[in-house]
Amino acid sequence: MSYTLHRGDALTVLKSLPDESVNAVITDPPYNSGGRTSSDRTGRTARAKYVTSGSAHDLQTFPGENRDQRSYRSWLTALLTESYRASTEHAVALVFSDWRQEPTTSDALQMAGWTWSGTIPWIKPASRPRKGGSKQSAEFITWGVKGSLTKDRDLYLPGHFIASQPRKDRVHITQKPIEIMRQLVQICHEGGTVLDPVTGSGSTGVAALREGRRFVGVELSEHYADVAEKRLRAELSQDDFDLAGPEA
Repeated sequence: MSYTLHRGDALTVLKSLPDESVNAVITDPPYNSGGRTSSDRTGRTARAKYVTSGSAHDLQTFPGENRDQRSYRSWLTALLTESYRASTEHAVALVFSDWRQEPTTSDALQMAGWTWSGTIPWIKPASRPRKGGSKQSAEFITWGVKGSLTKDRDLYLPGHFIASQPRKDRVHITQKPIEIMRQLVQICHEGGTVLDPVTGSGSTGVAALREGRRFVGVELSEHYADVAEKRLRAELSQDDFDLAGPEA
């Protein structure tokens, strides 16, 4: 298996991908959430939103967390529209969100052309309590299909996942558990290509390679592109991968 990691803006890179060149889209975009007001959402860095004050780790912040609700929907719709064009018939898109952005995510998915097919809860046992209310113990994976699901695969994935965020060897503020990602990439047939236009630290790609899929990723942050490249490189021998330079 092999991978291609693009460094640059996702919308710019996606427009350069050939039609029907990928078989699944799995991505964890910046949620642009974490605040009740516009100033709360746009006036703080991702680290300030998602890292508890006094936290011992020093993981770097990431860009793309300052959009308001309308611009986030517009951006995500454009992202998923280009991903739709680049996907083959029967391809599946899986998009992470939190409870605030799940309605917007399902809107963007459908506006981009995907047939919305469900919302999968990711339940986090080690999660933040809320005084006087319910514990915020779930995020969500909104998923859709291009056309219809293929009928020629004997595949049955869970309707929910239970796993805590990585603690050991954690390299990203919002890093997803590799055990979940390895199950999700199975939505792509073996030997097929998984696209993640917001690669972050590369968990989707690592999972894809481990499960015998190819990977195409895009990352805007130079820091996290370096992290993703290191993790992806570790999965393969030197001769098995293709690196792409910054996009013009």
